[in-house]
Amino acid sequence: MKLCNIKIDGQCHLAVLTDRGLVDATAAGCTLEMDDFISGADLAPLEKIAADESLPTVEAAEYLNVVNKPGKLLCVGLNYVDHANGVKMDVPKYPILFSKFANALVPHEAQVCLPEWEVSYDYEAELVIVMGKTAWNVSEDEAMDCVFGYTCGNDFSCRDPQMRSGQWLIGKTMPGFGPCGPVIVTADSYDPKAGKQVQSYVNGEMRQDGSTTQMLFDCAKIISYASRYTQLEPGDLIYTGTPSGVALEKREDKRRWLEKGDKVDVVIEGIGTLTNYMV
Repeated sequence: MKLCNIKIDGQCHLAVLTDRGLVDATAAGCTLEMDDFISGADLAPLEKIAADESLPTVEAAEYLNVVNKPGKLLCVGLNYVDHANGVKMDVPKYPILFSKFANALVPHEAQVCLPEWEVSYDYEAELVIVMGKTAWNVSEDEAMDCVFGYTCGNDFSCRDPQMRSGQWLIGKTMPGFGPCGPVIVTADSYDPKAGKQVQSYVNGEMRQDGSTTQMLFDCAKIISYASRYTQLEPGDLIYTGTPSGVALEKREDKRRWLEKGDKVDVVIEGIGTLTNYMV
């Protein structure tokens, strides 16, 4: 099942993406929010709404953040070997974890501001895990039972400040630098280990083309490892790393940093396309 938040008459409505299009679950009588279902509410009412072909579909929806109340935005660095080699960094023995602040989260089709005092703006297409249960020191076998679903993400980065120290934070968490969306695919209908294509496009030109099978640390390993050091909660988002093809990997004279006016698409097989506009 694919779920999303949309704006209707200035209010956040929960919607279900069906083969017919977007169905407004809130208008159809659902009184719960996305975060309620993420935290364990029964999905059966949404399944019934999705199956009801008499319900109208929503045209030209404005998407909102995939979670109503953003929690932790946790990210994994250098999780694809070709990417690590491309940026000339050691392939890690353990997941490299860093974070973004909550105001980095923006939805599908949101504008992302690139402050003019920097220039080294980069894109990173990533599969994002949406946590559905509290996870503290869970094993890899237990980890996947804690997942609600998955969405598309873009770990936008400003490379010059990122590289000034071993702490990547200031290059990773400018406002809008963690888009997710447009939908969450529930875990019961999505298996990253099956090999899902992860791509990015800038102004229609493909820049990245990888697969989740290329992850150095799979989702279970990431969750288990992270849960030893931070208590993961329902609604937390984990960006699982990016495949090769980012601008930083190119020779300095060949790098094409993002600029205002650019459109960046993240396409993940089985989820959809996350689009954002640079301003």
